[in-house]
Amino acid sequence: MQIDTQSDPLSPTVPSTEKQKNLGRLLVEELLDLGIADAHLDEYGYVYATIPSNSDKKVPVICFCSHMDTSPDCSGYNVKPIIHENYQGQDLVLPDDHSVVLKMNEHPDLKDQIGNDIITASGTTLLGADNKAGVAEIMEAAAFLVQNPDFKHGEIKILFTPDEEIGRGVDKADLKKLGADFAYTIDGETLGSIEDETFSADGAVLTIKGVSAHPGFAKGKMESAIKILSDVISALPADCLSPESTEGKEGFIHPVTISGNVEQAEARFILRAFNDEELAANGELLDATVQNIIEDFPNSSYELKITEQYRNMKQVLDKYPQIIEYGIEAIRRAGITPKQQSIRGGTDGSRLSFMGLPCPNIFAGEHAFHGKQEWASVQDMEKAVETIVNIAAIWEEHS
Repeated sequence: MQIDTQSDPLSPTVPSTEKQKNLGRLLVEELLDLGIADAHLDEYGYVYATIPSNSDKKVPVICFCSHMDTSPDCSGYNVKPIIHENYQGQDLVLPDDHSVVLKMNEHPDLKDQIGNDIITASGTTLLGADNKAGVAEIMEAAAFLVQNPDFKHGEIKILFTPDEEIGRGVDKADLKKLGADFAYTIDGETLGSIEDETFSADGAVLTIKGVSAHPGFAKGKMESAIKILSDVISALPADCLSPESTEGKEGFIHPVTISGNVEQAEARFILRAFNDEELAANGELLDATVQNIIEDFPNSSYELKITEQYRNMKQVLDKYPQIIEYGIEAIRRAGITPKQQSIRGGTDGSRLSFMGLPCPNIFAGEHAFHGKQEWASVQDMEKAVETIVNIAAIWEEHS
């Protein structure tokens, strides 16, 4: 947690921040110390490692994947992790900023943590459990597999990625070198969850070109790109199709940044839906809204560019039902009730699935990510380790 690995969406480099490699180097050192001889960090900040098969059977090669970077939304510098032992339902007031308080009524999953040990930051940073909890769990599972040679498993691949938080987590992943047949990201939230469905996602950039004039002599001449853009955003549905008003399988159109001046202004949007038809309809609605507004500004124009970000991994995973079946069985063996569900978001697995590596998401026990109230449970993390190990065993047993 104390290694700052925050990624940067404005950086053109890969990884977007060189400091992500600091964690990668440490992980490689620990993997080599375990005796995993091929562990290495590549030039792009990816960590690759292989635990050889100890089975006489031909077993599919399984990869476990987590990302090393933390979100740009909240500082990841000088993180001070705190373990609150034997949590009993009390408010957790974080010591470096007493205004940051974890309350059970605001974090309902805390009600299942009575008696457990809760990890938080100190109140001035995020924790980084998204996704360093997953990294830690894969490392612990790797140690178990290496140190228990009688525990049968096929070949296991480990992949730690940079830049997941800015949508570039697998841009430079070398799947040929990885050589896995199937994968699991360990990047989920609630204990027992296995996620086989994500949003389908597009990004949109809307550029308005207005007409600038001296404000003292602007009557009948000025067409402010800022005001046109504001009108467009105001005209989008507020009671639906926005993050503030949607849940479950409902998608949205969400402006994330605005910049510009009177002559030219730009807004960036994220478009989300659980099927591609609805996603396309969201893009068409955005375009129609712009057209309707700009009709009142005859000397202005616009450009709308929509680009694909990722697609619902369920489209791929439904072709390989055993991936989910074995994941559910692994969770049950850990003594947990499985929760098969959808993610109102995306993971590295979304893109990996469409790159030819089918990849659902398993719980890591991280909660309230991207903010100062982020927390994780030691006991939930231990169950995630157990689930990873069980997955390795089940693929071997069913081969």
